[in-house]
Amino acid sequence: MKRTINQLTIAMALATTLAFATPNNINPDPQKNTLEAKVRHELLMLPYFGIFDNLQFHVDGATVTLLGQVNRPVLRSDAVNVVKRIEGVSAVNDQIEVLPLSNFDDQLRVRVARTVYGQSALNRYALGAHPTIHIIVKNGNVTLEGVVSRQMDSTIANLQANTVPGVFTVTNNLHLEK
Repeated sequence: MKRTINQLTIAMALATTLAFATPNNINPDPQKNTLEAKVRHELLMLPYFGIFDNLQFHVDGATVTLLGQVNRPVLRSDAVNVVKRIEGVSAVNDQIEVLPLSNFDDQLRVRVARTVYGQSALNRYALGAHPTIHIIVKNGNVTLEGVVSRQMDSTIANLQANTVPGVFTVTNNLHLEK
């Protein structure tokens, strides 16, 4: 039992660190790495950030560009506000899209999440405070965002999302961890 709890704790820590993995995370400029780490930390700590939201960012000098899609308008304003307060950030370029309110999309989000995370090969990605597969639904169209450890997991997630009744299209933007 103790071994299982230790394994779950390690899995949750790994999932949290991978939630915002970026392809170019090696940078010779230590100031930029520090600023990126601070931005990543603040975004991960947002209270309403979940699997139905996609937050990304780019750091260019002291300017941070926020990208992605969120389910609640308050998450967008909270993300902008916390990043503005980070020491070393001089400007925030807000390009976060607030998804339209829709009961159909809300129901579809839950069905897709149950189908994707209910698949035995993918349920390990649901562990942790911030699961690494994010499900974005806009007008019946599903986009899978995040990080997986194997190409097969990306393919399975795509196939699972396509089996949900009511889904019009599925765009698979899942990346492999490095």
